[in-house]
Amino acid sequence: MQDGGIRLLSDLLEDRTGQRLSPQRGWRAETALKPMLRVHGFKDVETLAAHLARHRDPRLEAEVVDALLNNESSFFRDLQIFEMIRGQILPDIHARRQDRRLRIWSAGCSTGQEAYSLAIQLCNDAERWGDWRVEILATDISATAIERARAGIFPQMDVQRGLAVNDLIQWFEPVAGGWRAHARLRGMIDFRRDNLLAPLAPTGAYDLLLCRNVMLYFAHDRRQRMFDLLTRHSHDHSVLLLGAGETAMGHGDPFVAHPQFRGAYRRPVSLSACAGGPMRQGI
Repeated sequence: MQDGGIRLLSDLLEDRTGQRLSPQRGWRAETALKPMLRVHGFKDVETLAAHLARHRDPRLEAEVVDALLNNESSFFRDLQIFEMIRGQILPDIHARRQDRRLRIWSAGCSTGQEAYSLAIQLCNDAERWGDWRVEILATDISATAIERARAGIFPQMDVQRGLAVNDLIQWFEPVAGGWRAHARLRGMIDFRRDNLLAPLAPTGAYDLLLCRNVMLYFAHDRRQRMFDLLTRHSHDHSVLLLGAGETAMGHGDPFVAHPQFRGAYRRPVSLSACAGGPMRQGI
């Protein structure tokens, strides 16, 4: 694969999603695009890139972007994070919120395992959350990923990655092609296709925001836009969780290290005062 072709596809991916396709990920691009090359009859990636350079083809461009996105996910990914959510973060939110309303946003949710993991935790703790209004928004730019997430059907290989046997038996049913999430879980999550660089889905403020491994390949200015977005949809006590290789530091301090939860972030105490007063929760 020649440099010109991968550069054009990399520019297309970054323009649409903010992700930068590094040279080290070039091999992955070629592998990811092979199925669509066969479908559309292109000899190789260079031929595909040349076609896109000559012709305005929105549908094909969208297919390329979708194929290049990294939709890697698993249930209860980074288990210690979910243990902290279950044992510390959610109980803290429960104690603080007087209106019995819990709002969670899973940004860059991929095929939905993160959102379903959160729903499973809440259902397993139904005694605490049974009379609460629970809202889980899960967004991703990939139409294919969102369709899979909304359907809630996962192959055997996926349910074996991180999902406890008891949770599989209780919250999934066997279907052709794998296992399908229980209707109760699917009903708890609002899956939306949305572009974090031009978002339409999130509204108001969320108590828990997960934006994990989304900004790894963003340029600095795009990461800054992302933190501005997350700030707009948080309140004084919101908890932000990023991926292990990501940090909120160095972006104007929209978030600081959380004093209670290891590896988590919150808005600076002074942020609300600078904005003209505390942000009302649950708007």
